[in-house]
Amino acid sequence: MTKTTAAPPARTSHAARPSTARPRKRPEVEGIYYAFLLPSLIIFTLAITLPALIGIFFSFTNSIGFGEWEFVGLINYIAMFSDPAIVQSYMFTFGFATCTVIVVNAIAFLLAVGLTAKIKVKTGLRTIFVIPMVVSGIIIAYVFNFLFSNSLPTFGQAVGSETLSSSILANPDLAWIAIVIVTAWQAVPGTLLIYIAGLLAIPGDVYEAADLDGAGKWQQLLRITVPLVAGYIFINVILGFKNFLNAYDVIVGLTDGGPGTATRSIPMTIVTGFTGGDYAYQMANATMFFIIVVVISLIQLRLTRGRNAR
Repeated sequence: MTKTTAAPPARTSHAARPSTARPRKRPEVEGIYYAFLLPSLIIFTLAITLPALIGIFFSFTNSIGFGEWEFVGLINYIAMFSDPAIVQSYMFTFGFATCTVIVVNAIAFLLAVGLTAKIKVKTGLRTIFVIPMVVSGIIIAYVFNFLFSNSLPTFGQAVGSETLSSSILANPDLAWIAIVIVTAWQAVPGTLLIYIAGLLAIPGDVYEAADLDGAGKWQQLLRITVPLVAGYIFINVILGFKNFLNAYDVIVGLTDGGPGTATRSIPMTIVTGFTGGDYAYQMANATMFFIIVVVISLIQLRLTRGRNAR
């Protein structure tokens, strides 16, 4: 007779066992944190949120900023789209922001590449290049206003250039170039610091391997440096575009929106309307501009999350 050996009892796998892990409880927040948060929340609400809500409310009225008013519905918003002054300010602001973003990022990236190279004076040069970052925009604008109105025409007359013999700030076709130059001069340092941080984060082994493979400096720049700092480029482009949409002090110091209204930005149009009796109308303009900036911010947040998830 053959003996039948009983099979050993099957072991229960850990995966089949019911999970006994308890969900983690959120750490309790002590009341002292709310006590510190409350004053800031109150100040933010009274200084920003409440005035914004009041402004949005009055954008549906015919108020001139004081006195009696009555509701007019969407008339202010509808009139904006047929107002040539507002349409021109939007075209100038978005065109100026796009052009300045390109100029600032191109210059800042090239400077960052140079200031992270193996040169002896790179630390001192980094200090010099960030000086414009700490100077007030209105002061910079007034200094450049003098240069464009006096020094540059003198130079133009000396070299026999008709275009430069007169101030470009008085030329409706060239005044925007001066604004781009001054804005870029002030914005390059902040963008430069972000690019330097991105370039220093690239491992040196990558470039050593590229040298062994015979890649030249230009190939390393296009095929290694640019792809590895693409996230920093994206951040600088989005942040710069949003900041340049709010350009005000530099434009006031250089052209004050002129000649005529050739360089009047959206913020300048809104502020001018507040002081000119178009309170409700320009409040509708401000509300529309706020919505546009919020949409751009949401797009930035969505794209940034997508990049971080990869």
